[in-house]
Amino acid sequence: MKKIEDLKDLNKKKILLRLDLNVPLKDSKITDTTRIDKILPTLKYLIEKNSQIIIISHIGRPKGKIDSKLSMLPVCEYLSFKLNKKVELINKKIFDIDSISFLENEVNKIFFLENIRFYEQEERNDEEFAKKLSSFGEIFVNDAFSCSHRKHASVDKITKFLPSYCGIQMNAEVNALKKVTSDIQKPIACIIGGSKISTKISVIKNLLPKFEKIIIVGAMANNVIKYKGFNVGNSIIENNCNNIIEEIFSLAKKNTCEIIFPKDVAVGKKLDDKAKIKDLSDIQDDDIILDIGPKTISLINSILENSKSVLWNGPAGYFENTNFAIGSEEIGKKIVSLGNKIYSVAGGGDTIAVINKINALKKFNFVSTAGGAFLEYLEGKEIPGIRALN
Repeated sequence: MKKIEDLKDLNKKKILLRLDLNVPLKDSKITDTTRIDKILPTLKYLIEKNSQIIIISHIGRPKGKIDSKLSMLPVCEYLSFKLNKKVELINKKIFDIDSISFLENEVNKIFFLENIRFYEQEERNDEEFAKKLSSFGEIFVNDAFSCSHRKHASVDKITKFLPSYCGIQMNAEVNALKKVTSDIQKPIACIIGGSKISTKISVIKNLLPKFEKIIIVGAMANNVIKYKGFNVGNSIIENNCNNIIEEIFSLAKKNTCEIIFPKDVAVGKKLDDKAKIKDLSDIQDDDIILDIGPKTISLINSILENSKSVLWNGPAGYFENTNFAIGSEEIGKKIVSLGNKIYSVAGGGDTIAVINKINALKKFNFVSTAGGAFLEYLEGKEIPGIRALN
């Protein structure tokens, strides 16, 4: 991809900047600013280069209809505060904006188009809509990797009409993911969790030929434990998964990749219970597996100590209850303690929540907020937004 830093002269250039500022709102107040904070370097870079900035973004899923609760106004206000610069929301409908006079003599403001998903043409990847959007700028910059797995007009078709580049955050995201999928420094380990193994099967199958060890934790490990002949009591399991697990172990054997699953677990009788450590052979019918145990933590730590790269996606247990957050927190702390000895990439909302809880967000080499795009990249799927920039 061509990078925004490749451009020699950005002075007074109209930059149409696609960002993912899909932040959670409560009573029109932002409750988590992580996604906004991560793209500030691109905005500051463009401000420094004296560019005229027009931001395109979205909040929620309004399905092509105007919803005042999903207005970009709170984001504009937060950006104004963070950048110490006026960020003005354009309330006019895109089709009513005069492209010729747009931004004339406006060099000291950042302009923000209202929620792009208020237009049903966006998700249809409508070419005429993309052409209209492109008329507001001279250069298109995509710094929204987390939206780039969608074939939407402001991500895909717009690149037909403008010179197109990736932003600083998007370039960092792709480079980080390359280091755990293609440009790998081995040995490399993958810690993968979540509630359903079926949602991660494509990721696991794609990574098996590249990784030495894949460590399965979280509720999805319950299916592996049951497949191996142990009682899982009242634990969360996914039905009809034996074929999936059998395929994973078969592919792992062919690719000399070791599948690691919990050796001991922390259980409770209910979600708000205290933790009791048990070996797999001691699990009772009314037990719920809610975390990994100390033997498993020790095993994972040993694997990490002997790895040069790690990919982490999904917590090790029911971390919402601090009694069952120990496994996830110990994984995070171990990765951080290894410092430059290991290249660390993490992603997924729950994983980020754990990392934030131990104040380690800036101590990982890269933490992805991309969600679906993160997983699809790991699955080896083509990402439309990347293809459009190439």
